[in-house]
Amino acid sequence: MRFLLDAEQRAFADSLNAMLAASDTPSAVRDWSRGEHARGRALWSRIAEAGVFALAVPEAYEGLGPRPLELAVAFIELGRHAVPGPLVETVTAAILLADLPDPGPAKRRLPAWASGEAMATLAWRTPYALDGDVATTHLALTPQGLYVSPGHGPVRHSLDPARRLAPLEPGGELLSPAPATAHALAHARLTTAAQALGVGLALLDKTVAHVKRRTQFGAPIGSFQAVKHRLADAKIALEFARPLLFGAALTMAPADVAAAKVTACEAAYATARTALQLHGAIGYTAEYDLSLWLTKARALRGVWGDPDICRADVLGARDVSGDRRW
Repeated sequence: MRFLLDAEQRAFADSLNAMLAASDTPSAVRDWSRGEHARGRALWSRIAEAGVFALAVPEAYEGLGPRPLELAVAFIELGRHAVPGPLVETVTAAILLADLPDPGPAKRRLPAWASGEAMATLAWRTPYALDGDVATTHLALTPQGLYVSPGHGPVRHSLDPARRLAPLEPGGELLSPAPATAHALAHARLTTAAQALGVGLALLDKTVAHVKRRTQFGAPIGSFQAVKHRLADAKIALEFARPLLFGAALTMAPADVAAAKVTACEAAYATARTALQLHGAIGYTAEYDLSLWLTKARALRGVWGDPDICRADVLGARDVSGDRRW
């Protein structure tokens, strides 16, 4: 079986890549980590204009989806450029609301999410939500149901400084006492896996460029056999994750998505370790842009199900609705 994108999907990926490459995303990420959202919001609007968020919103609510394969294509590029913001959370919230028996909440909110006029964040069985200080809608999924939270508490950083967490205030409007969650969780894991794959590909590209420039003993370190082997291992791991990701996007079976998530995130994390080692001391400095991808690779590995949870889900040993988010 071959998992190859068609011409339209490749053109979509290329257009996103070109747009993001011209947007100086490292500056937007650094601003975002300081709580300065102007550049990030402008970038969010451009991503929405490209149709990314509409891919998660059904046509009945002014969207184009749900189209998980195109979402995976888009999120690879978002990860490749380390785009900040509650990207996965907005997609997951859109799927949750679209699946509610009552169409009212979806009609009120999904068109604005699809157009980029608003963004959502979601606390999934945890008190903390990503980017609660910038999201316009705060959803909280608790054992009692799905709520719209009235606000959030003080913001704190996670492992990735651009992933800012805020505790949601209790109470608020109850949207559903028992929402269906498996479909939304599958989309959360799929887009996280795609984002991680993009992060890993960016780290590999940056490391290859670095080892061509850096010299030791009068030769580029990229000419050393040990360095070549480390980069080849990273390349193989990332390329192995790609068909699993696209295959999961076609089936959206929980076990397939869990397999794609753990494979892509582990490949990205291994690539990050290789990138850090081959960059040497400069890779440890927060001022060097590589750090924006290094910390994201580590953070994405644990969200929406850490490797142990995803492996258990592949084996059918865990109810997918019981995922631990942070």
